[in-house]
Amino acid sequence: MFREMRLTKQQLSDEEARTILEKGGTGTLALLGDEGYPYSVPINYMYEDGCIYFHSAKNGHKVDAIARESKASMSVIAKDVLMPEKYTTDYCSVIVFGNITQIADGEKKRRKIYSFTKKFCSEYENGIDAEIDGAWDRLHVYELKIEHMTGKRAMP
Repeated sequence: MFREMRLTKQQLSDEEARTILEKGGTGTLALLGDEGYPYSVPINYMYEDGCIYFHSAKNGHKVDAIARESKASMSVIAKDVLMPEKYTTDYCSVIVFGNITQIADGEKKRRKIYSFTKKFCSEYENGIDAEIDGAWDRLHVYELKIEHMTGKRAMP
């Protein structure tokens, strides 16, 4: 169902790709947007348990697109160094494909948004619960369950 990489010499191992997802924090989520146009939006994310987690307001283009079609793709760039003298780029990236679901279970939603917030705001850990409580009614948390993943790096 999913295409395999054409240049397999540049393919990262699954472990290397997972490490990039774990260390990263920003990716570009690609969805089916309005009137069939692709909609690609940068998001902060957390990788955990083989899934990508992210949050959103309860309305907007991203929310509408996910409601329309749960299939999505996301890319994360770990390295991007232009090498003009060699007419190339030294890069390393991961792309994932999967289905997005909104987390409806309140306990799981709280655990994931707590972990997410701790990842990005660890120096303010004492205020996380109050921040979550204040945003709770305006907040969706989503899970992108990864079905296919590939990582790629520049040729050595």
